[in-house]
Amino acid sequence: MKIIMMGTGPFAVPTFEALLSDEHDIPLLVTRPPVPAKGKEPPISPMRVVAQTRTIPIFDPPNVNSPDAVATLGAVGADLLVVCDYGQILAPAALETARWGGINLHGSLLPKYRGAAPVQWCVFHGDLDSGVSVIHMTPRLDGGPILVQRRLPVDPDETAGELEQRLSVLGVDAVRDSLHMLKTWDGQSILGAIQDPSLVTKAPRLAKSQSQIDWRHSADQIRNQIRAFQPWPGSFTLWRRGGEPPGGEQPLRLIVLATEIVATEKTQLETTASKTAVPGEILRAEGHDLWVQTGTGVLALTRVQPAGKRGMASGEFLRGYGLRPGQRF
Repeated sequence: MKIIMMGTGPFAVPTFEALLSDEHDIPLLVTRPPVPAKGKEPPISPMRVVAQTRTIPIFDPPNVNSPDAVATLGAVGADLLVVCDYGQILAPAALETARWGGINLHGSLLPKYRGAAPVQWCVFHGDLDSGVSVIHMTPRLDGGPILVQRRLPVDPDETAGELEQRLSVLGVDAVRDSLHMLKTWDGQSILGAIQDPSLVTKAPRLAKSQSQIDWRHSADQIRNQIRAFQPWPGSFTLWRRGGEPPGGEQPLRLIVLATEIVATEKTQLETTASKTAVPGEILRAEGHDLWVQTGTGVLALTRVQPAGKRGMASGEFLRGYGLRPGQRF
């Protein structure tokens, strides 16, 4: 097929590379324009790297639905748009520039988790399985008929970044199977399974304002948040060396990288303390153990990163900072 690839982030890379290896004609990569960083060169998207390596022309319009951008797409005469981790919603005029319109590889089992952060919200909610969906695109966000789905279990310890990488690989054959479906399509009938609107859930883009840990939540909820918000925006808590009241000192911003649920039987020595402790209170700060009371249950912080420092095991952190039971995050 003659395919225009549309993608920006790393989730799209395995599919892009697979389509190239399958010897489709890909005359153009459409990607988002670079976003300038404060005082730094904008990072190069991984999709640009692949295109530059294969000398594929790159088109990065600020608005892919503008008349000029639509004209550029139409001039290619593509059979299909393959969209994955692109970052813009395509209007009908843009979709109509290709013979068969567009397909989109999405990182969830649609209609669950429509939106920009499906993998993160899957982990945040503690789902036991996830998957990918390939849809025949419509102007409604992630709302088109489902052509192919693939499912896999979520590892209880993996972060959203790790799960996203596995899903990106899972999506390769899902896209290939969708291309085979298109080859026999009459171009008129509805292709694929219509999504059930009663099952739709949303997965909006994450924000830095969601990063701070609320210790009133349960140990399970906090642990899932920490996994879901890696690699971005991360999860942090604040600690004051002097305890409460703060006395005007600057609190230490502590990024929490990994945690474990503390089994009830392990907290026998702290049973009395855990019954009277408030959420965020440190129950144990000894050896490798940094235990924190939550709204329900006790959470062990196993790997942390003080602001401006490298990540470290909690035992190393405890040796360098004077935490003690009774203090609060």
